[in-house]
Amino acid sequence: MTVGGASEPNAALAAEEASVSRRVVVSALDLSSFFGTNDENLKAVEKVLGVRVAARGGELSVDGPPPAVVRAADVLGKLSQLYAAGIVLRRDEVRDACVIYARDPTLDLKAFFTESSVKVGPQRMIVAKTINQKRYIESIRRHDVVFGIGPAGTGKTYLAIAMAVAALVERSKKRIILARPAVEAGEKLGFLPGDLYEKVHPYLRPLYDALYDMLDTDTVTRFMAKGTIEVAPIAFMRGRTLNDSFIILDEAQNTTSEQMKMFLTRLGFNSKTVITGDVTQVDLPPGRVCGLKEAARVLAGVPGLDFVHFDDRDVVRHPLVQSIIRAYEAYIAAQSSSPERNP
Repeated sequence: MTVGGASEPNAALAAEEASVSRRVVVSALDLSSFFGTNDENLKAVEKVLGVRVAARGGELSVDGPPPAVVRAADVLGKLSQLYAAGIVLRRDEVRDACVIYARDPTLDLKAFFTESSVKVGPQRMIVAKTINQKRYIESIRRHDVVFGIGPAGTGKTYLAIAMAVAALVERSKKRIILARPAVEAGEKLGFLPGDLYEKVHPYLRPLYDALYDMLDTDTVTRFMAKGTIEVAPIAFMRGRTLNDSFIILDEAQNTTSEQMKMFLTRLGFNSKTVITGDVTQVDLPPGRVCGLKEAARVLAGVPGLDFVHFDDRDVVRHPLVQSIIRAYEAYIAAQSSSPERNP
């Protein structure tokens, strides 16, 4: 028979074993930056890794289940090294670092963020948030032609523009050329008033948004006035040879076979091309061959170019976007395998 009072010490011992505490000394010079506004960076670590983090000066106390505490202490130590090296992460990037580490504890976070960071200005750094994004950045650095293929929100266009801006800042390229097919996304917009610029501007808005996020308005305006940055529909590429340029083709799934071949053959000396697209969101009229899908088949194995594929794990928008993409993928798979497809 077990004495009633004897189980209480055992329960207390089990609870004590279920929760441990560990101290982490922060080596970051600016503690307020490391902790974040209202300790938002520490809260991000708590939320992702399931621990409690308390700060006392330059020392952190991490409490929680033993495995979680070990992971959190390791992440905080590596983040501290990043900050000490001058790499400052925002709350979302701290959260991403925790997620990346949780997937692969052997990953060197300092090397990951150092090697996958893109400097687009004196005090502006763009950092990869996933393993595939890091591979994408490395591929663009090594190859003259890179295809980034995957769902919306995976950073394909944003990172390509960041690399283009960095090349312009470093003076390794003299201009940036951003192109997009002017194809309506599943709806008829009708007649668009205005001159040629005003007609195509709505289709190119996402490219402008990325530029304005990395460069101030005056710089973008000045570069565009001088032709250093050019944003145009893909039809404007015909007949040109683009030297000393960083060229990006966005929404490439809406190019035809002829347009894709025409675009790829515009590449001149000392130029680099990045083609991005999502093959699940083709808006071409029925019967037209998707240039991006065809290029993936035709150019597979061609030396000097590379294909980087993203999936739902690379989505860096609202967390719900990942769930939405997975739900649609599951639905499409079920529909394609069903003998009687629902309308």
